[in-house]
Amino acid sequence: MKIGDLAKRSGLAQSRIRFYESIGLLQAVERRPNGYRVYPPDAVLVLELIATAQKAGFSLEEIRTLLPSSQEHGEHGALVETLRHKVADIDALQARLAQSKAQLIAVIADIEAKPEDIDCAENARRVLSRMLHGEIARPTMAADDVKRLDKASRRRAAAAAAD
Repeated sequence: MKIGDLAKRSGLAQSRIRFYESIGLLQAVERRPNGYRVYPPDAVLVLELIATAQKAGFSLEEIRTLLPSSQEHGEHGALVETLRHKVADIDALQARLAQSKAQLIAVIADIEAKPEDIDCAENARRVLSRMLHGEIARPTMAADDVKRLDKASRRRAAAAAAD
């Protein structure tokens, strides 16, 4: 099938398909004498696997380790280990997010407990001072967590726009 047909069947842009081919996620295909790429029927499945893995939070490099070099010869042990590692990563991220959520809720509660006799600027200084002195926990998130959340938000927004 030609790239236009593959794009329609997979729901991906032709440029994305060419990109996946250029980085080796989608096996290089033969070209007809007129230069058109000819993709095998299983290319749709490979693209669906890539898209699903990306939605699950896998990087392209991680996806590369998930995809068998040929569809007939997958490495079961390596696949299971990679998936277990991703589950552990998600568990760790969820724990950090739960901690950050609890800390933010504590900060909100402290802000809302503003004494009547001070203005907002003084209240902000009061809350920051309490955070600096360890009286309330500071929200903590690693830079990688913020990047992951930002990527996930963009993917959700794109998926919602596509629906």
